[in-house]
Amino acid sequence: MKIGFIGTGDITKAIVTGLMQSEYPVDAVILSPRNAQVSARLAAEHARVSVAESNQEVVDQADLVFLAILPQVAEEVIRSLQFRDDQKIASLIAMVTSDKVQEWTETSKPIPRAVPLPAVANQQGATVLFPDDDDLRALFGELGPVVTATTPDEFDSYATASAVMGLYFDILTTGSEWLTAKGVSEADARVYLGKIFLELGRTAEQHADADFPTLRKEHSTTGGLNEQIVSVFTSEGGPAALKTAFNKVFRRITDARSAER
Repeated sequence: MKIGFIGTGDITKAIVTGLMQSEYPVDAVILSPRNAQVSARLAAEHARVSVAESNQEVVDQADLVFLAILPQVAEEVIRSLQFRDDQKIASLIAMVTSDKVQEWTETSKPIPRAVPLPAVANQQGATVLFPDDDDLRALFGELGPVVTATTPDEFDSYATASAVMGLYFDILTTGSEWLTAKGVSEADARVYLGKIFLELGRTAEQHADADFPTLRKEHSTTGGLNEQIVSVFTSEGGPAALKTAFNKVFRRITDARSAER
């Protein structure tokens, strides 16, 4: 199979990197020339990766085309391209529905959407699909776990939940700043906090049969320091603020979907 990417940002880079390390039967990856530095680097690192001279050349060569374009320019870029009827198209475009992308591509086949997380580069990233698609499930299954949304709202909920990545690093920043204010070096604070969160993630993965409240309880001795942190965080409105943020992001995504109609 020949796979093409229109748009060469971080997610494209992650998918290509993961694919090149996987057993997935890809004969060639064709990248659009935009973001020439990333495209050139991927082509230099992997023999099966090449850079096309134009977006149309990507479409002409590929059996499967991933649209990985910023939503602000997606319509303009996509409408300028001619797709084949026998071609499979998948959208990685945030906040743009499949119906809208199908309209822009002027194709009759449904266009599935995917939200792969950056760790697909290490074959450890989860990917959300909507609707379910056998071909994409097989591809992304080589790069980590795959979950399937059954409704547009469910898909948008997953997209909302994935917006915590900046918050994760903000928590680490806050902890690091607190430690450095106490005299700890920034390098040591980074190592220590990074390791705490890394191992907690591994614990959750290794104990998939335990829900998060159970894991929280197991990591919070009654009357202990972990329990105190949770108690203060809750009483100061931490969970409420996070839910408010989720709701606002979800509303932003669904409002964008409604505006398309």
